[in-house]
Amino acid sequence: MELRALSSATSKDDDERMPEGNEVHRFRDRQAATFIGRTVRADSPSGQFPDAALLDRRKLRGIIAHGKHLGYDFGRDLILHVHLGRFGDFNEGKMPLAEPKGALRLRISTKADWLELRGPSDCSIYDQEKWDKLMARLGPDPLEKGSDPAPAFARIAESKAPIGLLLMDQSVLSGIGNIYRAELLYRARLSPFRRGSNVDAKSVRAIWKDAMTLMADGMIDRRIVTTRPKDRPHSRGPAEPGEVHYVYRRQEKPCLVCGTAIQSREMAGRTLYWCPVCQKDELGNNRR
Repeated sequence: MELRALSSATSKDDDERMPEGNEVHRFRDRQAATFIGRTVRADSPSGQFPDAALLDRRKLRGIIAHGKHLGYDFGRDLILHVHLGRFGDFNEGKMPLAEPKGALRLRISTKADWLELRGPSDCSIYDQEKWDKLMARLGPDPLEKGSDPAPAFARIAESKAPIGLLLMDQSVLSGIGNIYRAELLYRARLSPFRRGSNVDAKSVRAIWKDAMTLMADGMIDRRIVTTRPKDRPHSRGPAEPGEVHYVYRRQEKPCLVCGTAIQSREMAGRTLYWCPVCQKDELGNNRR
């Protein structure tokens, strides 16, 4: 039996385990190739998701990924909503089914393949109206083809909140998490403490375009690499450990560009990382 773990974890630190948009879209693409158009069996070995019976022997019509949310369309107002949160995880494999272990919330299978879901923050049935309301609350997704960033640009331009907080607000932009927040701001040379209304429109557009590129790359290589080769100690070949990020989880280590110690502090319950020199705020909002 073949077993493949699709862990969304980016580190051993529980505070940093929540998958970002690149991983959610990657799950969608992998699972779509295997299950869309097929009639599936669905069950909940742990009994924690009794509505699995509603999906059993139904055809999966499509899978939607938006930001950190997944929607599995089974038709007739049956949309399975999954938000992995910090502890959710997928496993997949080839038949026969593996022996159920632990708190296995949901298992979906065909004659050839199976998929297991454990520990999501949400696994529930939505009708179309409820799904549409969810989508209306979320900001544009850099990985969603045709997603219009204009509403996000307008929200940022009008906000007195720091840009480091706005980038993590899923109602402003969908799919950006702690790693991309830190790295996008560094690459833009923006202080995370600058008010959204004080960030020029050109910089906001550049962050959006950069997010589109970096997150798409992260769908291919599950190791999120945000550094430019010219800034790495080893400028040739793949990025080596310790040089894949500019600031994320590099507190007290020297900045790869200027050598200043990277700083960290909490912002809205998550750890923020930045370089006080490369990301100095000329408007006086920089904080050490």
